[in-house]
Amino acid sequence: MKKILITLGILVLIIIASTLYVRHWKAVNDLDAALSDSLLMVDFPPPPPPARLYGFIEDSFHIERDIVGRNQNLASILLSQKIEYAVIHQLAENSKDVFDVRRIRSGNKTTIFFNRDSLQTPAYFVYEIDNTDYLIMSLQGNLEVTRHQKSIEIIRKEGGGIINSSLWNAISQNNLNPMLAIELSEIYAWTVDFFGIEKGDNFRVIYDESYVEGTSIGISTIHAALFNHRGQSFYAFRYKEDSTWNFFDDKGLSLRKAFLKAPLKFARISSRFSHNRFHPVLKINRAHHGIDYAAPEGTPVYAIGDGRITHRGWDPKGGGNFIKITHNSVYSTVYMHLSGFAKDIAKGQAVKQGQLIGYVGKTGLATGPHLDFRVYKNGSPVDPLKIEAPPVDPVKEENMPQFLYFIAPLKAEIDTVAIEPISQSNEIIEVQEVSE
Repeated sequence: MKKILITLGILVLIIIASTLYVRHWKAVNDLDAALSDSLLMVDFPPPPPPARLYGFIEDSFHIERDIVGRNQNLASILLSQKIEYAVIHQLAENSKDVFDVRRIRSGNKTTIFFNRDSLQTPAYFVYEIDNTDYLIMSLQGNLEVTRHQKSIEIIRKEGGGIINSSLWNAISQNNLNPMLAIELSEIYAWTVDFFGIEKGDNFRVIYDESYVEGTSIGISTIHAALFNHRGQSFYAFRYKEDSTWNFFDDKGLSLRKAFLKAPLKFARISSRFSHNRFHPVLKINRAHHGIDYAAPEGTPVYAIGDGRITHRGWDPKGGGNFIKITHNSVYSTVYMHLSGFAKDIAKGQAVKQGQLIGYVGKTGLATGPHLDFRVYKNGSPVDPLKIEAPPVDPVKEENMPQFLYFIAPLKAEIDTVAIEPISQSNEIIEVQEVSE
């Protein structure tokens, strides 16, 4: 009887254990199924794409980067990689339609892609033409040469500043792109006297800046600007009319006027218009009916307006090399002390506004390099800084409603651009007087 009870107990235990095992197995399987369903519902991010360089998968090649050395050319670069001269010659021929390999410049980047084989055979040569364009040369097969462009990112920006000494310094101190100084001086060349900038003048600007691989490559577009100069506000809005982009003020008047404000871009006034000035060479008082712009010898000089050259040569009265341009029946201009004349500049030749005509020098009676610039109205000398030239080519009357609608949001935006004053101690300019 005892043995029967023991046997029955063992059977009961086996049944209980089996039941528990089955339930556990079922629970585990149910959990696995639930987890599997959950995992199927999870949106896993795709694996990152392989790193590429100039369109090539980097892991597929051994890559060597370099720059073009002094006096190097395509032949010397590729010969050093044991590329046969016949191949180099064919590459030069194949590149003619996209790039002249004779224009390869020292300091530009190069990259060579080598196959990952036992010989590490050169497969591709890449030459960066500039910040955006690059050349790919296949060093095997058909020796194909193609030109490509890097992706350019355009970022819209705004900025401004209060001037203590110069536009250039104000832009630098406000951490803006230095090229804005040149762009703004071009836009306002007919409106703002950049040689008469006063402390407290200020500017605001809305513009696009271009970036390649995170590095700025320059200003691509200025949409709007506001320059406060000597208590006056000068707006500039970029607007397209008759398929041409130009800058107009808030009333639709063109910022391009009959004359440029000055005949050179970077200089300073060292002597102004006067009826009685002490001459530093002759040591006498006499009239000085012009403006002296002190600038380094060789600085380009430009015609301030359309006209025709009526004199080109040497002024025996002390002006040295000079050019006289007759613009119309009223105005003429004279440019003196030139070191030389621009190519093809001759008497009788027609010139356009902004055309290069000569270079700053110190010929004639001059103590240092500068330009003596003079303006004549109806044959009589007038102060170049006091000429009021009327605007040309305003927005057409029929286009004014569209123009005003176009500039309204830009005007609202430019008016609210924040500007911060800069400590004057951060802006230092060295001044050295040079005059006739």
